[in-house]
Amino acid sequence: MINFNINKNNSLMVLEELVKQNINKKLSYMPDSFNQQQYEALELFKQRIFLEKTIDESISFNKNLIFENTNPNLHLATTAEDLIDVFKLRSDVYTNINYQDEFPDTIEGLNFDKYDSNSAILFYKNNKVITGTTRLIFDSENKLPSEDKLSFNKFRNQYKYIGEVSRLMIQNQTKSLGIEFKNLTMGIYCIYKDNNINILLSGIKKEHYKLYSKFGGFNIVKELSNYGYVNEIALILSWDPSKVSKFFKKAFLS
Repeated sequence: MINFNINKNNSLMVLEELVKQNINKKLSYMPDSFNQQQYEALELFKQRIFLEKTIDESISFNKNLIFENTNPNLHLATTAEDLIDVFKLRSDVYTNINYQDEFPDTIEGLNFDKYDSNSAILFYKNNKVITGTTRLIFDSENKLPSEDKLSFNKFRNQYKYIGEVSRLMIQNQTKSLGIEFKNLTMGIYCIYKDNNINILLSGIKKEHYKLYSKFGGFNIVKELSNYGYVNEIALILSWDPSKVSKFFKKAFLS
């Protein structure tokens, strides 16, 4: 397994701690409106610090991954500009499909979270514009995002390294195997293959399982009546990409 050494920005960490210490302090001699404005300003500043920290750690993480790729339109996010564009696309897509309650923006117009710091963040460009993105989250002390629905400890006991695929989104979604979906899925497979992850987990709409079942190596872990605030039947899946089907090899790897 690759040893990921993340160089954290000490100044950002100090600022973050100062904001945490002061964000709920009120000045008794000032009106409530002033204290509310101060709180909102400090909250925004805290979010900005978190954004800077996330970008810094994400870039370091992605630069240390092995990613053998010959497609000039498929990339790992290794610059601040890449990540900002990815975060914007996430926000736009979630807003358009009304998923913001379950996947809220951290800063208005930018959708990111603590899992981005230890994720392979992939994006696809069409005519120099990012039109699709996904990420493969490597397990860490933060665990994995779908674990607020279901514990993955049984997989940790069975496999040495686990991960979760999430934030798969395409600007103009179609029901067919579009070019973004094909390339992003191939990218996830390559990250899995070259970086020693043993099993992948993910959450999808139940209606999409017919397609995923053709890929090979997928198993249903649990069916959910909803996925948090997303009021649709969902499936938690495990995927062993070492068992991909002939269909997958032809559609994604040839």
